[in-house]
Amino acid sequence: MPPPAAWRTTLKRRLVVVAAALLAWSVAIEARLVYLQVIRHDDLSGRAERQQSRTIEAPAKRGEILDRGGRVLAYSVDAESIYAVPTEIDNPDTAAAALCGALEDCTGRERQAIADRIRRGRAFAYVRRQASPDQARRVAALQLAGIGFMKENRRFYPNKDLAAHVLGYVGVDNTGLNGIEAAYDSLIKGQPGTVLIQTDARRQAFSRVERPPTTGATLELTIDQYLQHVAERELRLGVEENRAAAGSIVVMDPKTGEILALANWPTFNPNAYRDSRPESQRNRAVQDLYEPGSTFKIVTASAAFEEKVVGPSDAIDVSEGQIRFGSRQIDDDHRYGVLSFTDVIVKSSNVGAITVGLRLGPERLSAYVGRFGFGRRASPDFPAESPGIVWNPAKLNDSALASVSMGYQIAVTPLQMATAVSAIANGGELVEPRVVRAVIDDGARVPVPRKVVRRAISEGTAALLTDIMEQVVDHGTGTRARIPGYPVAGKTGTAQKIVDGRYSRSDYNASFVGFVPSRAPVFTIVVVIDSPHGGNLYYGGSVAAPIVRRIAEAALRHYGVPPALNADPPLLVARHDEPRERATSAVAMPAIVTLAGASPGSASLVPDLRGLGARDALRTLAGLGIDAQLYGTGIVTGQEPAPGSPIERGARAVLRLGREAPRRQPPPLRVGGPVELPDARP
Repeated sequence: MPPPAAWRTTLKRRLVVVAAALLAWSVAIEARLVYLQVIRHDDLSGRAERQQSRTIEAPAKRGEILDRGGRVLAYSVDAESIYAVPTEIDNPDTAAAALCGALEDCTGRERQAIADRIRRGRAFAYVRRQASPDQARRVAALQLAGIGFMKENRRFYPNKDLAAHVLGYVGVDNTGLNGIEAAYDSLIKGQPGTVLIQTDARRQAFSRVERPPTTGATLELTIDQYLQHVAERELRLGVEENRAAAGSIVVMDPKTGEILALANWPTFNPNAYRDSRPESQRNRAVQDLYEPGSTFKIVTASAAFEEKVVGPSDAIDVSEGQIRFGSRQIDDDHRYGVLSFTDVIVKSSNVGAITVGLRLGPERLSAYVGRFGFGRRASPDFPAESPGIVWNPAKLNDSALASVSMGYQIAVTPLQMATAVSAIANGGELVEPRVVRAVIDDGARVPVPRKVVRRAISEGTAALLTDIMEQVVDHGTGTRARIPGYPVAGKTGTAQKIVDGRYSRSDYNASFVGFVPSRAPVFTIVVVIDSPHGGNLYYGGSVAAPIVRRIAEAALRHYGVPPALNADPPLLVARHDEPRERATSAVAMPAIVTLAGASPGSASLVPDLRGLGARDALRTLAGLGIDAQLYGTGIVTGQEPAPGSPIERGARAVLRLGREAPRRQPPPLRVGGPVELPDARP
């Protein structure tokens, strides 16, 4: 029998064991709590937040896109997006079947996809993004548990395919995917909002909080909606008439670089871009490369004049009608004999252009190729623009130099060609082309300034080339571009296409580049037709030139540009004192006044335009070679320079318009002699 005190020892041992076990258990619990509360705090908190709440981004409303006249080219409309809260739906298959029945256009695959998204049990799942109003109304009528609606924005293009390649299109996530929509996405898109959905422990939604998005900036483009329509219409008709594969047109303001129209055929409807073929979405005017052919001879001529290698009247012997480089032979279409360099360009002699190109050499010719902007992107407004392909001058042998001199073995885009021709039209400055005229944000309009990249050629060289290009249209290869009453400067191009690595004998690029009116250019127009096979054959003069003429005629009428050739003379009338009264539409044309004592036929002075309407005043000044800037509306009430001031070369007039006829003392009219001006000040 153990001693009476032994139970105490046993009890103590047991207490120690229990205490140790409790201590170990407590330490383990505390360690676990520290691990969960401290070490894994961020991870577990994030998991809990993801399980209990979800934040959905609500896309912002995109800003509008306008043409230069403020007409809407693209805007956003409200659309209902249908979503599901899967935890509130008991039977995913039944719900998916009901939803597809209401949507009506649901395929079997889409119905299964909706059921699968609901079955995953997440807090949020889209059923249909940007549903039509009828679809949203039918789904709402079902009153299904766990189905909700969220406002989103759908991009809409009211003119359908008008300027489609300029505008581009927007995806369902409100992100620009092409064109201006993509290039200026960060400006147009705005700031997105948020939708917060919170669920309880049973994953039942009990709260929905929205933060509204903000609207993006509005873009004002340089595009003229009317000219864009004309360009697209004439391009489509030209492609169809000539049974061509495709075509591109660029219309620019040569002084500012503003692109007034940019058209491609085939085209597409950006409202349904998913239904169009990829080749119809390609912006050929800035992405497709082509060998320009004879239109590129204006670059060769520019370099020759600038480097004083040849003058306009210098004789070039092309009597052989061909030139050889080893086994390679290059021919002219006709045997011309001896031509002046002007006629080399007018008649588009390959042999003559090559002869001058060889005199220039690779270094000097390549320098002017670069000065005209070839080999690099022309505009920042087209991210997908191709820079083109140009030769490294160190690798230009005589045969390759001959090709470049006549526009072969160099690849350009229609936009690059329009930019180069505009440099000739505006007096020698290479101006960066642009399609965005201004950005309007928070009520403030910020215009995009004109940007001169460099001076490509001198004013004198530009004037020489203008004269030669006028002769191309007057009696050369571009006669089908002539417009009665307007001088037109242009150059035709016909270049064989490369097919399967060889120059084709049946597929050509027919092109025409030019500007009008040639002495005071308002429009630069470039037309490129891909693979014509119609009755007009494949020449630039017969295929592209008529398209340029039709576009130019419409543009000149639309902008009210008065004729410069054989224009009607202004009406000479005497003016008398009139009481101050409201202006009427019947206003006489102004008298052309000359200094007293001047002989008839001497230089004219600035006419008195006060009392005329804006159109009549502009027409009168344009006939005198004077540009004008208008302020106000109505009729002319004031002018600078004053009536009777001598007309200076390059003068620019300022006309102030108002609604009431001005009071003034007209100069006396002397029959059979000049008008004396006692005071030239108004």
